[in-house]
Amino acid sequence: MDPRLQIIDRRMAGVRRILAVTGGKGGIGKSSLAATAALWLARRGERVGLLDLDFCGPSTHVILGIRDARPVEDGGLVPAIAQGLRFMSIVHFIDDRPAPLRGQEISNALIELLAITRWGDLDWLVIDMPPGFSDPLLDAARLLGRAEYLVVTTPSVLTTETVRKALQLFRELRLPVLGVVENMHRGDEPPLAAQLAGFDVPLLGAIPFDDAYEAALGDVERLAHTTFMRAVGRIVDAITARRD
Repeated sequence: MDPRLQIIDRRMAGVRRILAVTGGKGGIGKSSLAATAALWLARRGERVGLLDLDFCGPSTHVILGIRDARPVEDGGLVPAIAQGLRFMSIVHFIDDRPAPLRGQEISNALIELLAITRWGDLDWLVIDMPPGFSDPLLDAARLLGRAEYLVVTTPSVLTTETVRKALQLFRELRLPVLGVVENMHRGDEPPLAAQLAGFDVPLLGAIPFDDAYEAALGDVERLAHTTFMRAVGRIVDAITARRD
């Protein structure tokens, strides 16, 4: 038995809710939604952590303009405070170099990051989950037993078909899915709700394609005034209202 596995639950003991943002593919806005949701919650006065578990393409630090923040060693690693939230990512250890991890190496890195991070007391821990639903996602789901899942898709047929498979997997694993968010929505597209028939999962909202969001990346003050962030805020507020 790996002794680190027994530590993870203790590290998460002070976290009230874990919001795991996931999706069937990369490039659909999963990291953008996770980072923006964490920023929205922090600006609402919540105690928030943001954990980037996308080892292949970590990008939440780029979205939020986090450059020099580093965790501090104190009986583990205490996340740095950046943009009003506690932040942890593999970029702290590899900078912006690629992380060519394979198989068991990915599982080991994921377990290590979860075991050494001291989150303290948080209202929310938002997690940018690994893309797809292969070993990294399955490992994270196994180790984060209290996580609630927010699934991101786009109107693309390719993406929605993959999300349908992901929802089927989550149902088989009995993972709690809060709902689906449609990113990059255009006004002339049909509603996505029909694609989710049979899964008993709500469509929480559609985020319109926002050219201004790309230009605002790295500048949280500009991000705060984008259509993207306002749309994410409405979705996050709806989620919290259902449980608060």
